[in-house]
Amino acid sequence: MFSKIQSLCNLGRSPETLNLFSNPTPSHTSLYLKNLQLCIDKKAQNRCHLIHAHLITNGFGSDLHLNTKLIILYMKMGDVIAARKVFDGMPERSVVSWTAMVSGYSQNGCFEKALMLFSDMLHCGVKANQFTYGSTLMACTSTRYLDMGMQVQGCIQKGRFVDNLFVKSALVDFHSKCGKMEDASYLFETIKERDLVSWNSIISGYAVQGFADDSFCMFRSMLRGGLVPDCYTLGSVLRASAEGGSAVIVVGQIHGIVAQLGYGSYDIVTGLLINAYAKNGSLRSAKDLHQGMLKKDMFSSTALITGYARQKIYSFDALNLFKEMNRTSIGTQVHAFAVKFQLSYDVAMGNALIDMYSKSGEIEDAKRAFDEMEEKNVISWTTLISGYAKHGYGHKAVSLYKKMESEGFEPNDVTFLSLLFACSHTGLTDEGCDCFNDMVNKYNIKPRAEHYSCMVDLFARQGLLEEAYSLLCRIDIKRNASLWGAILGASSVYGYTSLGEEAAGNLFSMEPENSVNYVVLAGIYSAAGLWDDAWKVRKLMEDRKAKKNAGYSLFLAAKRSIIPLMEAS
Repeated sequence: MFSKIQSLCNLGRSPETLNLFSNPTPSHTSLYLKNLQLCIDKKAQNRCHLIHAHLITNGFGSDLHLNTKLIILYMKMGDVIAARKVFDGMPERSVVSWTAMVSGYSQNGCFEKALMLFSDMLHCGVKANQFTYGSTLMACTSTRYLDMGMQVQGCIQKGRFVDNLFVKSALVDFHSKCGKMEDASYLFETIKERDLVSWNSIISGYAVQGFADDSFCMFRSMLRGGLVPDCYTLGSVLRASAEGGSAVIVVGQIHGIVAQLGYGSYDIVTGLLINAYAKNGSLRSAKDLHQGMLKKDMFSSTALITGYARQKIYSFDALNLFKEMNRTSIGTQVHAFAVKFQLSYDVAMGNALIDMYSKSGEIEDAKRAFDEMEEKNVISWTTLISGYAKHGYGHKAVSLYKKMESEGFEPNDVTFLSLLFACSHTGLTDEGCDCFNDMVNKYNIKPRAEHYSCMVDLFARQGLLEEAYSLLCRIDIKRNASLWGAILGASSVYGYTSLGEEAAGNLFSMEPENSVNYVVLAGIYSAAGLWDDAWKVRKLMEDRKAKKNAGYSLFLAAKRSIIPLMEAS
């Protein structure tokens, strides 16, 4: 029986295990602990109450370890009242129990309660550990309670955690956030072996207090020491670069590190980059980043509007962006109004809501609006498929198409265009081919240039250049720049020189002043070692006065460490 309960716990099926706890013994404590840990991992609050009741019923209500785990669980769920009830009902408490409460209060924003409980703990004669001190200092930092923090530091100085890295990093953060940068710097210098947390504390402290140069200096020192920054480090130096009026080149270097480390998809980092670019006068870079965001938040939009306002000549851009920001808000209000006064709205209203939410980046809200519709038409399905396609959810788009068919709806040419776009941009080659065949053979829809363009792009992105070129030769429509551009780009990636030449030749005729086509063909020649041909293409580009915008590079050292930022002149 014990092994069966253990197996169910390992599989994450904790509710089933409770039915097997007949005549529980003290040996079952470890299984209860595992059940509670599963609740923490899965954030299963309802299951937590069930296990808690089971514990009390079976005589485990006074167990120290189980009660401590329950406190941690309730605090993770944000239920500080339930956690306090467990704590107050404990016949005995350990330093871990006290620390769980102090830490939970701090993490849930109940800073004053955390500080009061820490005082009660000391009065009860319980000695704090490094995690208790860290959580208490976090509460002092958040409330800027300097006097209390100094008292905590006095306790630390008298104890055995005076040189603990975790505690010292918390002290550095406390002093820097409270404006005591000299004390923070002194403490930081006494840390013998610094980790990323301690570096983040001092870098952030200088940035928050407006010492941009010192923040950058520490950042460079950290990089020279071989540590790789995380999103918190980058956020701090971006704040410093925005407030300190750094040169755009410094912001560009930080942007390069952000891209290199894969933090470009973090909305908060992107928002801080937009803010830094905008405040340093590079509105074009700020606007490009903002337009590339899948979900534009208040911070990033406000940062760009502020940048526009500072330049004064971008008043219309600022107003347009402000209207765009409010469009979703107004649309949500209209939705709420419709629900309040009309329990079920018509198909047109539902379609408009799906379109509004998906175009505003709120794809989950678009799906919710779709699910709430009592009646749907082909436009309803197509609008959500299009939303999935634009946001990169290729599998969801294809799955919705199959569900659409199973419910008896017949897709139209716009549905298939959205599907092909989704498959092309998410690498779903087989699914894209199936959709194209369904369109032509099953629904007798004649493909337009846009459909063929998606199919060529679908093959080209996967390196299937022969299939892409074969399709291009078979189609009976005028070949546009989009079709040849897909071929040229893929030829560059996969090294197809002859095909690249033909695509570029057609593009030179269609877009003689587009510098990108010349640069890509020259790159193909260079990669193949055809230096004379590459030079000729460059010369042709100059003769036709097709100019390329200048760029800059971020170099990676041989040991994969990041090159330290150079001082801005």
